[in-house]
Amino acid sequence: MIDLIMNDVLGTPAILVGLFALIGLIAQRKNVAEVVSGTLKTIMGFVILDAGANVIVLALGQFSSMFNEAFSVDGVIPNNEAIVAVAQQSFGTETAMIMLFGMVVNIILARLTPYKYIFLTGHHTMFMACMIGVILTTGGLTGVILIVVGSIILGSLMVLSPAMLQPFTRKITGSDDFAIGHFGSMGYVVSALVGKLIGKNSKSTEELKVPKSLGFLRDTSVSVSLTMVILFFIVAACAGPTFIESELSNGQNFLVFAFLQGLTFAAGVYIILAGVRMLLGEIVPAFKGVADKFVPNAKPALDCPAIFPFAGNAVIIGFLFSFIAGLMSMLLLPLFDLKVIVPGLVPHFFTGAAAGVFGNATGGRRGAVIGAMANGFIISFLPALLLPVLGTLGFEGTTFGDADFGIVGIILGNLIQFIQSNLLFIIVIFVGLVVIYAVGWKTVKNVEKKDVA
Repeated sequence: MIDLIMNDVLGTPAILVGLFALIGLIAQRKNVAEVVSGTLKTIMGFVILDAGANVIVLALGQFSSMFNEAFSVDGVIPNNEAIVAVAQQSFGTETAMIMLFGMVVNIILARLTPYKYIFLTGHHTMFMACMIGVILTTGGLTGVILIVVGSIILGSLMVLSPAMLQPFTRKITGSDDFAIGHFGSMGYVVSALVGKLIGKNSKSTEELKVPKSLGFLRDTSVSVSLTMVILFFIVAACAGPTFIESELSNGQNFLVFAFLQGLTFAAGVYIILAGVRMLLGEIVPAFKGVADKFVPNAKPALDCPAIFPFAGNAVIIGFLFSFIAGLMSMLLLPLFDLKVIVPGLVPHFFTGAAAGVFGNATGGRRGAVIGAMANGFIISFLPALLLPVLGTLGFEGTTFGDADFGIVGIILGNLIQFIQSNLLFIIVIFVGLVVIYAVGWKTVKNVEKKDVA
C-alpha cells in the first residue's frame, strides 16, 4: 500500500497535480461537472506535457548516439533517472518517507512563512529525496532522525527554490499566478543575473526581425524544425551513413533518418507547449481553492516548461548555447583534474531552454545567450564536483545533472563527512536553514521592491 501511494500516486506528477486540482475545485464548491472536467483536463495537460518530453528524449537519444560515434566521446553522462534507479535498490524506503514528509513540510512552511509556494514537480521531489536520503544514511543518520532531518531539508528546498526565482518568473509571465518548481533553479538565477548585468539595451529574442521572404520562421514550430534538422544533418554526416543505417535507422537512409528525427524533436516541443497551455488553463484557477482553504495566497510551483510559451525563440537559443558551453566544458574539465562530463542533451534542453528564457527576461538576446552558457558551464562543472561525493557512496558511474542537485549534494556530502558528530551535523543544518530563511526572505523582498528592473 505504501509503495502504491509513494510510487504510483505521489511519484506520478500528473496524478499529484490532478489531486491538488481536485482538492481545489472541491474547496471552491464547484459542481460535479466542473470538478470532473477541471481535474481530468489538469491531468491530461500534464500527460500531454510528459508525452512531448518523451518524444524529445527519444529524439535526443538518437542524437546522442550519433554524437558519441562521431566524436568518440568518453566520459560520464549525468542522468537523474539512472542514478535514482540504482539508489532505489538500497534506499527505496528512505526516499519514499523523505518524499512524503517533505511534501508535508512544504505545506507547513508555505502556511507559516512568507514563502507561499507548493512544489508540484513530483519527479524532482523524488530525485532530491533520494539524494538526500542516500547522503544522510551513509553519514550515519537512521530511523526517525533521518526522516525528520531529510524531510525538513527537502521541504525547505521546495519553498526556497520557487521563492528565489519568483521575481524573475513574474517578469517573464507578467503575472503572479504561478511559480517555477524545478531543481535547476540556481542555473536560472545565475542566467537572470547575468542577463541583468550584461543585457542593458539588448532587444528581446522575441523581437528578432525576420525578412518578409523568411516570414515563415516566425512560426515557432517551423523555426525549431529547421534548426534541429540542420543540427541532425551535421552530426549525421560526422557519424557516417554506415553507423546510422546499421545501428540506428534499421537500414533507412541516414539523411532521411536525420531529417525525421529533427522533425520528431520539433513535434515534441509543439506537444509540450500544447500541454503547458492546457495545464495552466486548469491548474491556476483550481489551485486557488487549495490556497484559500489551506495556504492563503499560495502559488503552484510548476515544472520549467511552464515558461516556454512566453519566449519561444529564447527556448531554442538557450538550448543551443547551453549545449555549446557543455561542449567547451569537456575541454576545460581535465585542466582542473575533473572527470569529463559529456553534455546530456536532455538536461541541456530543459534547463538550457529555461535559462535562456530567464536570461532574455532580464537581458534580452545577450542575456539569453550568455545566461544559457553560464547554465551550461554550471551543469557541467557541478556534476563533476558531485561525482567524487557520490563515488564514495557506490555510484561512481553516474551523477545527478541539474544545478541544485550538485549544490545540495556537494554541501551535504562534504559537511556530513567533515562533521563526525551526528548531533553537531543536525545543529549545523538547522542553524544554516534558519540563516538561509532570514537572509533569503530579506533578499527576495528587496528584489521584489526593485522589480528586477
